[in-house]
Amino acid sequence: MSQQKQNVTAKDAVALLTADHDKVKHLFREFEQCDAGHQGLKHDLAQQICLDLTIHTSIEEEIFYPAVRAETGEEQRVDTALEEHGTIKELVAHIRGMAKGDDELDGAVQQLRDCVTHHITEEEREMFPKVRQSDADLAALCLQLQDRKEELMHDFGAEPMRGNNTAEAEGERSATGQAGS
Repeated sequence: MSQQKQNVTAKDAVALLTADHDKVKHLFREFEQCDAGHQGLKHDLAQQICLDLTIHTSIEEEIFYPAVRAETGEEQRVDTALEEHGTIKELVAHIRGMAKGDDELDGAVQQLRDCVTHHITEEEREMFPKVRQSDADLAALCLQLQDRKEELMHDFGAEPMRGNNTAEAEGERSATGQAGS
């Protein structure tokens, strides 16, 4: 399993986090390209964005940010990032509570995208270069991040959401009182 992890995308912590950033930016673009006739897909994409951000913010807060503090002394930068995570988490919770077809979904996802884009820009321009210049063992940190990410994905049941509309199907079943689809 460890051999497999090393072959998965990232060679160091910064590369892994940047790959996460790229993935969520791609999901935001997909969301924006959906027209109004694809409310189910838009809802699924929004839920996938929320799941990915939940896992990403968790691994940053639990593992990466403490390492940044220890290796760079960038207290203010980490504090600012944590504040931004707070805003992102509030928006994620709001979006997660929305039903398919909710009129507020587009606006809420756009607000989340704006916050996330700002956060990513600050991390990639300011924090990541400082970490790369530090003595941090970014390869070892990457393995820790990957392990924790895997645990969280398992905990959240993070199977790909497209093609697996479990939450949507469960919501429809409970709304109609049916036990199956």
